Amino acid sequence: MDSRVWRVFQKELTCPICKKYFIDPVTIDCGHSFCRPCLYLCWQETSDLSLCLKCKRVTRKRDYKTDISIKNLAVLARKASLLQFLSSEEHTCVVHKETKKIFCQENRNLLCVLCSDSQEHQGHRHLSVDQAAEEHRETLLKTMECLWKNFCENSRNMNMEIIKTRSWEDYVDSRREAIRNVFQKMPLYLQEEEQHHWEILYKERREIFEQLNESQARMAHKRETLRGMYKELKEMCHKPDVELLQAFGDILPRCESMLLHMPQPVNPELSAVPITGLIETLRYFQVTVTLDPERFNQHMFLQGDLRSLHIGCFPHDVPCLPERPGCFLAWGGQTFTSGRYYWEVEVGNSCNWAVGVCNGFWKEKYRNTKTFVDEGLFLIACVKEDAHYSFFTTSPLLVQYVARPINRIGLFLDYEARTMSFLDVDHSSLIYTIPSCYFSIHLKPIFCCCHL
Repeated sequence: MDSRVWRVFQKELTCPICKKYFIDPVTIDCGHSFCRPCLYLCWQETSDLSLCLKCKRVTRKRDYKTDISIKNLAVLARKASLLQFLSSEEHTCVVHKETKKIFCQENRNLLCVLCSDSQEHQGHRHLSVDQAAEEHRETLLKTMECLWKNFCENSRNMNMEIIKTRSWEDYVDSRREAIRNVFQKMPLYLQEEEQHHWEILYKERREIFEQLNESQARMAHKRETLRGMYKELKEMCHKPDVELLQAFGDILPRCESMLLHMPQPVNPELSAVPITGLIETLRYFQVTVTLDPERFNQHMFLQGDLRSLHIGCFPHDVPCLPERPGCFLAWGGQTFTSGRYYWEVEVGNSCNWAVGVCNGFWKEKYRNTKTFVDEGLFLIACVKEDAHYSFFTTSPLLVQYVARPINRIGLFLDYEARTMSFLDVDHSSLIYTIPSCYFSIHLKPIFCCCHL
């Protein structure tokens, strides 16, 4: 091939970021191609919309598929460079005067064909140098894929830990205010018990705040370690074939060891400290809530995280929808227009549930659209994510850092005071009170539950 044509060919198969032959090339929306690892490292701090590193056009970050055509051409280019490299006298067998183009997996040496057939190497696994190098690259790329997933998960956990840490003081203060309002309505002889509540609350606030800061620091350190290992693997992939084979060493065991010890997020929980006589007092307002016989959809879903909560139906036209007869959304038969009401809901071992009240217009809007509408919902919800339970209240959406009630939830609606309170009945403790609720004229109890 003409040298000028070869240089153009090489340039087209070179990543604009690392200036080396492509490894795992991807082509983004604007048509430009990059090594996936180079793109990931450049885009790690950016939002969903990022700039092309070459033409500066805005592109959407997503999981791009490997460009197989460019990848195969890059393999050919590396093979051509390898053949040129092996043609030197340095890589000629002293005994047989042949080019050393065979790689011995056991000894990690370069051999000529005759040496590979010798008695010394007969039982060893041999590959051509270019094939062995590409196999090693593929192994590295698979390891990098796993490494990047862990890097992203660790980054997400760290960001959530930062959010928890920043909001922790405000959360504890709001919980203190809610408990203070409860004690104001209780007999004066419980003042000593109230002081006991403050002491426990402040002690746990300080301890958990320290745990969150320590967890955040561990994740920040792990993030840099993972990024450093990812860059090391990327640089290893970019090495010339012979250098890659000889330098492979213990890099994979080191990576595996690093992935065995991933810091896990703190799931803070304040103690469910009982308030003497709380449940007994509220039961003066107890009503029996019955379910409305109308049942809209058997296939309900309940999903949530620290940013969003969704309650609604799976579309009827979704093909192959799994049967989940234990999941339902229903309204209570009663309508509340004034007064104070208390009722209890058995949640048992349910993993995903939500209970509370909704404004009348929310029910009608839900009936018509079958989509989630957050306005007019005053709920407490539990969502299971892996082995962890997240606990929420709505209006506004707040994570509740208390232990998950394992049996009964108490609900107290004070229409005139515009509050909705949720209680752990078994511990006689307050979970949270939603203040300043915007109630419509008609309020309906609402239940959503999945038995998994």
